[in-house]
Parts: sequence; structure tokens; C-alpha cells
Amino acid sequence: MKKPIAKTRSQKTLAKFAGGLVLLGAGKMGQAMLDGWLARGLKPKQTIAIDPKPAKEIKALARRGVVLNPKAGPKAKADATAIVIAVKPQTAPDAVPPLGLYVGRSTLVVSIMAGRTLSFLEKALPPGTAIVRAMPNTPAAISRGITVAVANAKVSARQRKLATELLSAVGSVEWVKDEALIDAVTALSGSGPAYVFLLAEAMTKAGIAAGLPPALAERLARETVAGSGELLHRSSLDAATLRQNVTSPGGTTAAALDVLMGPKGFDSLLTHAIAAATRRSRELAG
Repeated sequence: MKKPIAKTRSQKTLAKFAGGLVLLGAGKMGQAMLDGWLARGLKPKQTIAIDPKPAKEIKALARRGVVLNPKAGPKAKADATAIVIAVKPQTAPDAVPPLGLYVGRSTLVVSIMAGRTLSFLEKALPPGTAIVRAMPNTPAAISRGITVAVANAKVSARQRKLATELLSAVGSVEWVKDEALIDAVTALSGSGPAYVFLLAEAMTKAGIAAGLPPALAERLARETVAGSGELLHRSSLDAATLRQNVTSPGGTTAAALDVLMGPKGFDSLLTHAIAAATRRSRELAG
């Protein structure tokens, strides 16, 4: 049984979006989100993009109507329906407070900055601001990411729905009530793509060590990881069952898994790795 592949960019869920949307930070993640919003029906002229060094793709969107780097000042004040913060966390102390220019009584602020807590954002923005903190991951660049979000007490049901619509433009969305879980989310799904890429890298090296030509080993590793991920995505079976389906008793896969699933094998290594990433996330958040 196959699960239906979720539609992302084809849905016009933002066609009736009212008001303005401000995007602070139009790097790779910000640009991926902006592309997704426009594909979902958001009108370019409703969008303000703020980025000191906009890429050529963002400049092209500006020619379609996206307002790029408007001049600040008293006359520029305009309450936005939503603000999305997609800058690097180290720039936040300087970059976030000026957004108060766009914050009104009903404005929703969504931050995808790693390590910057709801408390930090509440102090940097006008009192009473509705804020959602979210952690996406890099497959968002191809609309196959997953984002986990948490809201402060000011976020209404309507704003939560809007946040889901904005974040789902680049993949799936899950919500948690406890902000402390975001550290583990960061360690698992936020950093997770690096673990998968490391797997492909290690498989390539192992294939070369077993005698395969480097180019062939790399292609086999890449296609195996990509194809297995797609199978996992489409299948209704869990990962453990899919693994078991590949493993014949006493066969080659079983011989490899005896090594990978030993006392100091894959499970143990990943548990320690994700624990280390979780601790580091807490340290960075202060």
C-alpha cells in the first residue's frame, strides 16, 4: 500500500492571503519559502523581502513585483499580516528589532532561526507580539523538508493555521507544545540531512575499499540512499519492516547488519550523536 505523495507547491492556499508579508533574510531557506508562497498563490506585490545582499533570483522576483529592501523611516511603517525571520542567528540582535516597524496588533511573526528562543524574540519585538518558532531542514529547498513549530501564548488559532500554511510551502509541518523539545528536533531533523549525506559518503568509501571504481561506488551509494529514502517516503510500512524485508536469514545483508547493529553499532552511534547535538543546541540557545 502506498501513501499519497503530499502536494506542496500546487495548492493555492495563499491565494486569499490578505495584507502584507515581510521576509527578513532571502538566503537559500528564505528563497525556498518565498518560491513556495508565490507558487501557492501569494501575490508578489504583497511581499517585502529584506536582504542586504540579495541573490539574482530575488532581484528577478523584485522585477515581478516583490518589494525589495524598502527604505526605512516613519512613512514606511505598515502593519504586516505576517513576518518570517530567516536570517542567521548571530545577526538577530541587530536584524530583528527593526522589524517592529511592521508589527501591528494582529501581526504573526514566524522565526526559523536556530537557537533563538521565543523569549529572545519576545524581548526583541514589541510587547504582545504573536510569535512562532520553527525548525525546518534543508530538504525544504526541494519542498521535501519537515518543520517543527512551537507558538507563544499570543498566537491565535487563526494565526497558527496561517503559520502552518506558510511553513508547509516547503514540506511537512508538525507542532509541539513544549519549546524545550526544539533542541532534540534540531538534533534529529534539523541536523539529520548531514547524517544521511555522511551515510552516502561512508558507503562510497566502503565500496572503493571493496574494490569498486570510485565513480561507480559514488553512484551506487547516491542512488541507493536516494531510492531508499523515496521508498520510505511512499511506503505505508515503517523503517524496521522495510529493513527486515531486505534481509534474508544468513544472507549478505544479514552479515552486514550483524556489524551495524552490534553493541557499538549504528543505533548506539546515532543515539550518542543526537544526544551531543541536542546538548549543543541547548548551549547555543543559552
